[in-house]
Amino acid sequence: MQNKDSLMLKKEIRGRIEGFVQTTIREGRFATRWREPLVAFADAEDPLFGELKRAVSESHAHPKDLLPEARTVITYFLPFDFSIGDGNLAAFLASPVWAQAYVDTNLLIGEIGGHLEACLRERGYEAFVPPATHNFDSQRLVSDWSHRHAAFIAGLGRFGINHMLITEKGCCGRIGSLVTTLAVGADSRPSDEFCLYLRDGSCLHCAVHCPVGALTAEGYDRHRCYAVCLQNEEAFQEIGKADVCGKCLTDVPCSWVNPARCGDKKKE
Repeated sequence: MQNKDSLMLKKEIRGRIEGFVQTTIREGRFATRWREPLVAFADAEDPLFGELKRAVSESHAHPKDLLPEARTVITYFLPFDFSIGDGNLAAFLASPVWAQAYVDTNLLIGEIGGHLEACLRERGYEAFVPPATHNFDSQRLVSDWSHRHAAFIAGLGRFGINHMLITEKGCCGRIGSLVTTLAVGADSRPSDEFCLYLRDGSCLHCAVHCPVGALTAEGYDRHRCYAVCLQNEEAFQEIGKADVCGKCLTDVPCSWVNPARCGDKKKE
C-alpha cells in the first residue's frame, strides 16, 4: 500500500504535467491542442525492465543504465485533441495537421521533461530525461529506450495489434517518460486486453488502414512502415522532422478511448 507522502508526491507530479500542458495551450505557442494528460509511475527495479533486452532490443537500457540510483520511472501520455484525427485517412500521406501534431508534441515532451527535471532537482532528486524520439537505430529501427514499453510497465495502457499503446484515452497522442531517484509507489498494470482484436478478434481496422500493408494480424513490417514515415518527413520538412504516418491510429475504436470499456470513440 502506498503511504500518504507517496500519494501526495504523485499528485503533485501529475498536477505539474497537467498544468504545463494547460499553460502551453493557453499561451498558444503551438498550433496543436491536447486533452488532459494521463500519468503513471513504475518502480525502476520492476523485473519487466530487464525483460526489455529480450522483448525490444539487446541494447535496450535499464532505468539504472540511465541513472544508477534510479528509483522511479515517470511516464505520461499526451492525447491529441479530437480534431487532429479528422482527415488523416483522406490521402496516402499524413494530413498536415497530424504531421504538425507529431512535431509539436515531440517538442512539448522535451519541455515537460526539462520542467520536471528542474522541479525534481529543486527537491534534491536526480533525473534523466530521454529524448522524445529519434533515439533509435536507423538500420534495425529499434530504440535503446522505448517510452511505450516504459509506459506499459507503469500501467498506462496495453499494447494493441497496431503495436501502439492503447490508454484509457486511446492511442492518438504521444508518450514521454523520465527516470528519477525519487521513490514513489508504482501504479498497478491492467490485466485485461484493451485491443478488441487481441480481446476477441472483433476488430482489425488498424491493419485495413495501413497504406502499404505493413501491419497485418500475422505481424508488423517495421521497415515498410518506416519507408512511409520517411515519405511524410520529406513532404513536411518545412515544419520539422515529421517522420510519422498515423493511419493505423486514425478512425479506429481505440483512437480516443479504451474500446474494451467504452464503445463511443469520443466519450471521455
